[in-house]
Amino acid sequence: MAVIKGSDYIDRIDQLQNEVWIDGEQVTGKLSEHLAFKGILHSKAALYDLQHDPKLTHLLTCTSSTSDDCYNFAFEQPTTIEKLTKRRMATQFWARKSGGTIGRSPDYINTAIMTLGSSHSFFKEPYSTNIKQIFEHARKNDLSFTHTFINPQVNRSPHYLEFSDDRENIIAAKIIDETEEGIVIQGARLLATQGGLTDEILVLPVGGNTIDPDYVYAFAIPSNTPGLKFLCRESYAKMVTSEYDYPLTSHFDEIDSIVVFDNVLVPWDRVFLYKDLEAVGRIYTIPNLNIMLLFQAVCRQVVKTEFLLGLTETLAQTLAITEYQHVQEKLTELIMTLEIMQSLLTKAEVEAKQNEFGTMVPDAKPLMVASSYYQKTYPRLVEVLHLLGASGLTALPTEKDFRSEIGKDLEKYLQARNCSADDRVQLFRLAWDLTMSPFGSRQTQYERYFFGDPIRLSSALYLSYDKSPFTDQVQSFLARKKKK
Repeated sequence: MAVIKGSDYIDRIDQLQNEVWIDGEQVTGKLSEHLAFKGILHSKAALYDLQHDPKLTHLLTCTSSTSDDCYNFAFEQPTTIEKLTKRRMATQFWARKSGGTIGRSPDYINTAIMTLGSSHSFFKEPYSTNIKQIFEHARKNDLSFTHTFINPQVNRSPHYLEFSDDRENIIAAKIIDETEEGIVIQGARLLATQGGLTDEILVLPVGGNTIDPDYVYAFAIPSNTPGLKFLCRESYAKMVTSEYDYPLTSHFDEIDSIVVFDNVLVPWDRVFLYKDLEAVGRIYTIPNLNIMLLFQAVCRQVVKTEFLLGLTETLAQTLAITEYQHVQEKLTELIMTLEIMQSLLTKAEVEAKQNEFGTMVPDAKPLMVASSYYQKTYPRLVEVLHLLGASGLTALPTEKDFRSEIGKDLEKYLQARNCSADDRVQLFRLAWDLTMSPFGSRQTQYERYFFGDPIRLSSALYLSYDKSPFTDQVQSFLARKKKK
């Protein structure tokens, strides 16, 4: 099958009939026609359609070395700098279709599947063969994935451990049985973005200092596996009556979900890590899974910063405030952020090295810096947009208002120096939707905690960064002073 069209993706998700719950009700009928999911499903479908554009095929697809099939760029193992560069360009091309607001576009978890599949020798047999076959199956069928690797936040104290053999009281998903057919999982996991809206789900180990082997596993299964349920948060898209009013929410609200495993049987050939306490601590580092995912994420964040800069500058021009130095100073913050993120991404790319599995892995240090920096900086970029938009972002009429008898009043009193009131409000509604609507607030929280707790990630950067060359310089300088 190789690369699919958007209609193939929509039809496939509808036919799966995944068990999806939202607003206290199980979704019946086609997910693609449900108000909560219609926008994001069709936006993803549009990405798949781009694969078939003759002008873009060279960028968004790759040709198999063993057949005439072509497949999505995210499934190609980058073995050279040139292939890594192409991967970055393709990732950013897709990201620009949403202004970087789709955090879980298909290439994100497909990158994880590619990385794990290409590193299959890291796993013991038969799990090595299993992950290789999962990868090949996903690539051949252009599958989409959600993923989960977080336990419910019942008790986050450092010494809390959950022990329960009572199936009714199990909270964090664990292995409760082993049969000839496979392993049985009971419990819940967080936080599957687009849960139920993908072909399959990738379940990765939580990590940390796991001492109970019943919590040590990794597998990928279809989203309609019996007993698998996706409990979705409130939809932001369901309230949308006009794309004019909600230009981003209407298309890109991804929906986040809790994943419940109710006696879910995972076939053995779908398991690629099982009760291996040694491997669970290395699965993210030895195959370089974290770094490959960070590369995709920073590619997207650069695009999102481009979009924010373009939007903020357009808003400032519309208000005719770009001549004020304090406005220029604020806009320069976005310019500096963009240049810093682009520079870190470039450094990571050009200093990439092949790992033991043949994957060209970007340099980890600049990606870790970019991730930690963006977590702290993104809320400030949003604040700059708020400061420049000021009260103009708080009293916005709707499309329906403009089409009513008060439309003439709005056109007169809300016009800008260089555009009509209709165009001005449309621009301001875009800024509001990106930063102040429920969708926009979720975007800020998403970037603030992307890839994990900011303090923990900063600590990881500190501990992994080789500071000895710089302390040696200081010691050498002090030694010279003593000699004098």
